[in-house]
Amino acid sequence: MPYTITNKCIECHRCESICPTGAIAQNEQQKYQIDSGRCNDCMGYYSVPQCWAACPTKVGCIPSMATLPRSAQTKPANDYWEHWFEIYNSLVSGLENKQLPDYWESWFDNYSQALSQQLQTPTSVGVNS
Repeated sequence: MPYTITNKCIECHRCESICPTGAIAQNEQQKYQIDSGRCNDCMGYYSVPQCWAACPTKVGCIPSMATLPRSAQTKPANDYWEHWFEIYNSLVSGLENKQLPDYWESWFDNYSQALSQQLQTPTSVGVNS
């Protein structure tokens, strides 16, 4: 999902230097813009978009509204992860296989059980017989 630079950008130059695909550059008016053909949401490089992660305002660089599902376009999200989960849930709901969200719940349950068992198991570190 390509990102776009908003009018809230403070021209700090962070996004341009951190973009792994080189999609961010200044235009003739010295304003930053993102080439949507080159922006790939940092997939294959990072787990979160670096322009967003480096942005000190967190609103200077956002997902492009043209690529968001209609439900995510109706209200702005103040929190990145809240916004991410809204998009994720919207996209998952469109899939034929509705079991995908259950996978993560199952994974979390298994992980938390294993962690709980590990924490309850007494260790014998430093005990001399």
